[in-house]
Amino acid sequence: MLDESYPPEVRQNITALTVARLCANSCYRFAPPFLATIARGTHASLDQLGIAIALSELTGMLSPLNARLVDRMTRRAAMAVGLGGVAIGTAVAAGSQGIVMLTVSLMVLNQSKVMFDLGMGSWIADHVAYHRRSRVVGLTETSWALGLLIGVSVMGLVTAATNWRVGYLTGAAAVTVSALVVLARLPALQAHSSLVPTARERTPLATRSWVIIGGASALMASAQCLFVTFGTWLEDDFGFTPATISAVVVGLGLGELLASVTSARRTDRWGKEWSAALGAAMIVPAGVALSLWHGHLGVGLVALAVGIGGFEFAIVSALAIGSNLVPGSPARGLGLMVGAGTMGRAIASVPATRWYDSGGVSGPALMAAGFACVTVIAMTTVHRSAVSTVSAVSAV
Repeated sequence: MLDESYPPEVRQNITALTVARLCANSCYRFAPPFLATIARGTHASLDQLGIAIALSELTGMLSPLNARLVDRMTRRAAMAVGLGGVAIGTAVAAGSQGIVMLTVSLMVLNQSKVMFDLGMGSWIADHVAYHRRSRVVGLTETSWALGLLIGVSVMGLVTAATNWRVGYLTGAAAVTVSALVVLARLPALQAHSSLVPTARERTPLATRSWVIIGGASALMASAQCLFVTFGTWLEDDFGFTPATISAVVVGLGLGELLASVTSARRTDRWGKEWSAALGAAMIVPAGVALSLWHGHLGVGLVALAVGIGGFEFAIVSALAIGSNLVPGSPARGLGLMVGAGTMGRAIASVPATRWYDSGGVSGPALMAAGFACVTVIAMTTVHRSAVSTVSAVSAV
């Protein structure tokens, strides 16, 4: 995956960390495709589940504070604590007897996953220079796609054979094992050795960071509009079951995996901001197509796959930017971006589910396209600023 030009610590541990993140992402991503099933199990409405997800996403606003905590811990400790919290939150979700308990469990799960992500992202920034970082980030981000392709699919099949509670418990067990592996492989004590970016890399990010954060928030809101409604759309309009929804999840996961691998191979070469804008641009026609032809299963599924694949390419490209927003503190930069992203998801969750309840998937699909347009404008603006700055530095 990585040649010998990358540090041995990265090459030796990249697979274990990617698998650990795969398990955490599986637990995090399980709820949206199966909202209708979980709603019946907790005697809640889809609208109430949308509020629960929004509240759990709002915990991401604590990410900048969480980042400060990560900076005070070893990367190993931050990742282990995060994985442990994901396991606990997932297990509590499995035993939820009502909407309040489920909401609390999702809040614990989400915030714990943020801590793991910040710890892992900071660990990568400690070892890999910014101009080469997208390749490593892209490889670890295959865990997002594989979490859907493998993790959520397995949990969905377990749900079809038993119930959604056992599906959640399956994820909790996998995360627990992953936490033990991370503890065993990484050094107990390791000084932070963040690679400070050059002036050429730092200047455009420092002056345009607020635009990047806004673009990331809109990007996550765009994807959330699709994630929280597509499973219910397939069930309501076409009679899909948890098993057949799992089959769709496999297809979407393959698309996301392709997007992650493409980002790992191309983003450092194409430019991080430009790549993020390109991925977001794919969501726009996909959202419009889903809105117009949601009654046609084939067209709707293709549009959904293109939209989610575009999101994956965009977010993988943008994450490397986040690790560089605050020079010398990758955790704080990532924390700002994660906080902005979770705010975007929280903002989108309630209106998307309510709009779905009142008129189907057409409205949320248009919302996704609108939010994606904001991301395209933001990232294109930053890209042009970066090009102008590099040209000015080169001239000097």
